[in-house]
Amino acid sequence: MHREYHRWGSPHLHKDMQLLQFGHAGHPVLVFPSSMGSFHEYEDQRMVETLYDRLNSGQLMLFCVDSVDAESWYNKSIHPADRVRRHDAYEKYILHEVLPLIRHRSGRIDLTVHGCSFGGYHATNFSLRHPDAVTKCVSMSGAFDNRSFLKGYFDDLAYFHNPVDYIQSNDEAWYHGHYHGDWFMILAASNHDICLGDNYRLAELLGRKHIPHRLDVWNNNMPHDWPLWRLMARAYFA
Repeated sequence: MHREYHRWGSPHLHKDMQLLQFGHAGHPVLVFPSSMGSFHEYEDQRMVETLYDRLNSGQLMLFCVDSVDAESWYNKSIHPADRVRRHDAYEKYILHEVLPLIRHRSGRIDLTVHGCSFGGYHATNFSLRHPDAVTKCVSMSGAFDNRSFLKGYFDDLAYFHNPVDYIQSNDEAWYHGHYHGDWFMILAASNHDICLGDNYRLAELLGRKHIPHRLDVWNNNMPHDWPLWRLMARAYFA
């Protein structure tokens, strides 16, 4: 299986950022790590191994990015406004630096965006904000409300990075014209998942706005953890 390491100095984040590419051809998947996770988390947690046959056969490519969560949402040493601004810079890094790399390496413009746990937040927020760049979003056990990180602070930028808020007022035709397919967004969680309620809530909001989505509740009594997400990866990345 093809494995390739990438590193460069990001002009949006003003630091070196790293990512791993797995697979040589096929449908590209942008993978966000879980809370404060690294670009090698997906490999460390045997998610790449789980998808080995599809990666090796040229059906699938994974692009696993690093996070800056420890500098943004989880950084209690800075003002909440600065936490949001750091996350916004991270989104610009993904949009203007990582996506061109994915398109160049894959030779394709279709893209699935994916993440587990807090990676599910990243995947969902990015997809809802940039549907012209995304074909499909697969969130596994995601949580979608960032207010708990801001300790009562809220501004316009925080609002527009909080899906459960901005989706309620998003009636712009441009966005809805790009929320395409029978299920633009998959929200997956287990019946024992600590984030199950978050998924029900977002699914309800998406339904109200007629945004194509699918809520999959796995009735296997598995907790919010990697063994569950390995099973889900086999199901959703066929």
